[in-house]
Amino acid sequence: MPGERGTNDTAGGAEMSQEDNLRPGPAAGTGRTAVALDEVDRRILDELVRDGRMSIRTLAERVHVSRTNAYARVERLLRDGVLTGFGARIAPEAAGLGTSAYVALTIEQNTWREVSAELAQVRYVEHVALLSGEHDVLALVRAPDNATLRDVVLDRVQGIAGVLATRTWLVFDEFDGERGPWT
Repeated sequence: MPGERGTNDTAGGAEMSQEDNLRPGPAAGTGRTAVALDEVDRRILDELVRDGRMSIRTLAERVHVSRTNAYARVERLLRDGVLTGFGARIAPEAAGLGTSAYVALTIEQNTWREVSAELAQVRYVEHVALLSGEHDVLALVRAPDNATLRDVVLDRVQGIAGVLATRTWLVFDEFDGERGPWT
């Protein structure tokens, strides 16, 4: 019954209250925790971030659970949208994308959906985020060279309806943090 407290067994066998197991509906926004992750889930995510190609058997051994438990947890993490897929990490420079830049955009109010849909179609735009603060949008652009970057920013991005201004910062060096959320 809604609002009634009880306990359920999770895939890992730990007990949790029904209130702890609630999932927000489709109206939940970015930044809200959709799923409660336990320590085993976090270790699974850590291992998969390190090597997304490992077998369920190896994963189970590394996080000290049965293969059945590891498989069920990975399936649940996929179903709940915590894991969104598996992919390769690519070194941009080695792949011919030697120029990287962050491009901040100022956009007209209420044009985010249209601007983001257009940005998603621009070649060399790797990542886009809606921001609060001085700028409205931040895009990571990885291009083969400065001339291509210039074309992307001045022709493609500034040509999108709703974009009022851009500001570009070249990336001289970059690295992934050693203490990310899954390590």
